[in-house]
Amino acid sequence: MNAYLTFKALHLIAVISWMAGLLYLPRIFVYHAETNKDEVKEVFKIMERRLFLYIMNPAMILSWLFGFLLIHSIGIHSLKDSWLLAKIILVISLTFYHFFLFNCLKKFSNNENGHTPKFFRIINEVPTVLLIIIIFLVVFKPI
Repeated sequence: MNAYLTFKALHLIAVISWMAGLLYLPRIFVYHAETNKDEVKEVFKIMERRLFLYIMNPAMILSWLFGFLLIHSIGIHSLKDSWLLAKIILVISLTFYHFFLFNCLKKFSNNENGHTPKFFRIINEVPTVLLIIIIFLVVFKPI
């Protein structure tokens, strides 16, 4: 079996899983920030923690791992391609966003959230915009 295509398929699976979490966690934060019921807040804390630890973290790690394996399989010289460098910068941005969400999760778990539901609705658009740009970079390799 072709190693490049195997890494590519596994990379796509990991990225889809990671993106699902990056899109879903802020939506949970919206509902968490809106509720005043302690028992509901506790349920959200469990949901948030499990999503982050058991889906998002492994998916992010595997996305990076298979991304590196893809670059290795096509050759390190491919890092001179501007579209790939732009993609890597955007993926680094998604990674920072991932850890920003982790910081929000910690604040919620300590009952210290300082953000409004509207804030979480707005930041929920960040991974969507980055994903669209990344996909266009990968498909069209415009730069």
